[in-house]
Amino acid sequence: MDPLTISAASGLRSRMDTLDLLANNLANAETSGYKTDREFYGLYVSPEASSTLGGEFVTTLPVVEKQWTDFTQGTLQTTGNTLDIALSGPGFLAVNGPSGVLYTRNGNLKIAPSGQLVAAEGYALRSVGTNGQPITVTSGKPIEISPDGTVKQDGQTLGQIEIVNFSSNESLKKTTAAAFQNADPATAPAPASGTQVLQGKLETSNVAVPEAAMRLVGVMRQFEMLQKAVTLNSQMDQQGVQEVARVTT
Repeated sequence: MDPLTISAASGLRSRMDTLDLLANNLANAETSGYKTDREFYGLYVSPEASSTLGGEFVTTLPVVEKQWTDFTQGTLQTTGNTLDIALSGPGFLAVNGPSGVLYTRNGNLKIAPSGQLVAAEGYALRSVGTNGQPITVTSGKPIEISPDGTVKQDGQTLGQIEIVNFSSNESLKKTTAAAFQNADPATAPAPASGTQVLQGKLETSNVAVPEAAMRLVGVMRQFEMLQKAVTLNSQMDQQGVQEVARVTT
């Protein structure tokens, strides 16, 4: 395969990764607490490219080196639903996932049939000072949630929602649209400082829909141009073979 086709194919692969990422962002634009994924482009140089011809002859290929998540806070939207909460400030709600603790900013809470207060994904909220025990409420009765996360019902305190933060969010990896897992045990969560729980509000996703849509169109155009480059190069190679065949005959 010639260098032009290799470069175009590498560009197509990186644009496919970007298209998948942008499409997922747009699909979750209405998901509460969703955080935008972005890509980091780099240049790949294969070991075979290091030749004695000099650095100017080394071929570099565009690739998406890694994806990263933008944890900027979304807009806080008033819903009036007492089971909706939003975090004003840094941090995450700690919930009991199927295989360990998960972290989310989607405060669209529900009451499970067991009476447990659960997040939108169905994971039970962890209560402070109980080694992760869930908060159990009585369905059909008003619930009060104070700015520090204390949950009260009929004047009785049922628990305090565990809200944590990390020194660095780089260790957080998405498991669902709005839930994260801490992939680095060395980066331990700590109680969030200065974060308030606002009842009757939800944090919208931080996806900038107009920007994402414009980027999607732009990347699709780049994809089409690279496809044309591959096709044109293939036609040129075919024509070249035919011309050589004519000369030899």
